[in-house]
Amino acid sequence: MDSWPKHPLLYGINTWAWLEELSRKRGSRMTLESVPGEEWDALGSLGFHAVWLMGVWERSPAGLRVAMENQGLLADFHRALPDFSAADVVGSPYCVRRYVADERLGGTRGLAAARAQLARRGIRLILDFVPNHVAPDHPWVLDHPDYFIRGDAGDLERDPASFYGAGGQVFACGRDPHFPAWPDVLQLDAFNDRQRAASVETVLSIARQCDGVRCDMAMLVMNDVFQRTWSGRAGARPPAEYWPPLIAAVRHRDRGFLFMAEAYWDLERELQQQGFDYCYDKRLYDWLEKGLPESVRGHLQADLSHQEGLARFIENHDEGRAAAAFPGKGRAAAVVVATLPGASLFHEGQLEGRRIRLPVFLGRRPVEPVDEELKEFYRRLLAEAASPVLRDGEWGLLEVTGWPDTQGCRSLVAWCWSRGGDRRVVVVNLAKLPAQGRVRIPWPALAGQRWHLTDLHPGAVYERDGDELLGEGLYVDLPAAGYHVLRLSKGGAAPHPP
Repeated sequence: MDSWPKHPLLYGINTWAWLEELSRKRGSRMTLESVPGEEWDALGSLGFHAVWLMGVWERSPAGLRVAMENQGLLADFHRALPDFSAADVVGSPYCVRRYVADERLGGTRGLAAARAQLARRGIRLILDFVPNHVAPDHPWVLDHPDYFIRGDAGDLERDPASFYGAGGQVFACGRDPHFPAWPDVLQLDAFNDRQRAASVETVLSIARQCDGVRCDMAMLVMNDVFQRTWSGRAGARPPAEYWPPLIAAVRHRDRGFLFMAEAYWDLERELQQQGFDYCYDKRLYDWLEKGLPESVRGHLQADLSHQEGLARFIENHDEGRAAAAFPGKGRAAAVVVATLPGASLFHEGQLEGRRIRLPVFLGRRPVEPVDEELKEFYRRLLAEAASPVLRDGEWGLLEVTGWPDTQGCRSLVAWCWSRGGDRRVVVVNLAKLPAQGRVRIPWPALAGQRWHLTDLHPGAVYERDGDELLGEGLYVDLPAAGYHVLRLSKGGAAPHPP
């Protein structure tokens, strides 16, 4: 396969629920090995460069038992599946018992078959790595208890929701410092040198089975964060950070291996500096969801190297479905994340307009109608987003101006792409009201020519004078949540003034 594009299109699949749905549709049990070729063809036709198969690793029976005793989780299960039963609970993909493909999904052989099917279509495979915690029945619990943050009987008695007894010992449950502990997982000691070395070996074994990893809650094992969370229980702070030696070890074997971080708290830039190719852009998600164009514009003024290392999204397994979270503006938000520099991450079901977020513990999801119009919109958007100019071209933020008596232009955000003679201009109205403005175009080669501007909207083609585009700028008048994705092509010499 060729090298990764600079700005890849990624597609995340909830593997267990996807296979269960395929099994119902096909009338026989599907595993990763038996997925029909036409299903992989359908993914290949959308232009994605990689598929993230979420949740392929062996899930924990011990973690599942804990989940079934959690009343909050059970309420969430009933919300997503009104006909929920205990058989629907398959365990959390982030409560990993072993980094071996779950036999119920097809095992190691099935995973290898899926990777081969994707590779035949020019698509890479991304899998999960969870650095912060493992399941209560992970082999390390008995074989290497020193790999974990420990407690004692008093901790377990005082705070049974945050500590777990196993093998005659007490372990701290995994946690994000801003929330209660996760009762179904045990906290690894990221300051323990032997545990760090074992994690390197774990990722090396994962890397033999895929082309990249999505690292869950990657910031939790950074030295500053881990020290704040576990000061007094962890060992001495190591001189080196957790991620750089791990990433270096994998890249020594495979220079093209991709690392993507789930990251929050404005630590994305630091994780990029530690070696990650892409980090979640949760800031952009929040500002798009809240409808804050000025914040989006300010965010896009960051240096380009930072922009190119962000993974943009409006839906993933942790967030609400885009069709529900972005009412009336989901298409505009999708245009933004599909046409910015960095990676663009889409979630299975997003393209069809699913509205019910599925808890990751469940292996079955409800039947929902397909929004055929939305599906067609995404087909056109992804075809445009997959073009070489947007994946490997040069990007720039554009100036948008208005008039003294109207400043609706503040609601407009615009950028451009170029690669040789191939050019695109994207303009999005992120407000709830119509907006007008002039977009300054930066390409001197437009002078003296008429230009056709072909929009993403079917049949929408505009003709403009190149000198006007370079001077006053492209006039746009967009409805609330409106957008243009314009491809420029020559339309002949511009007429000379009389």
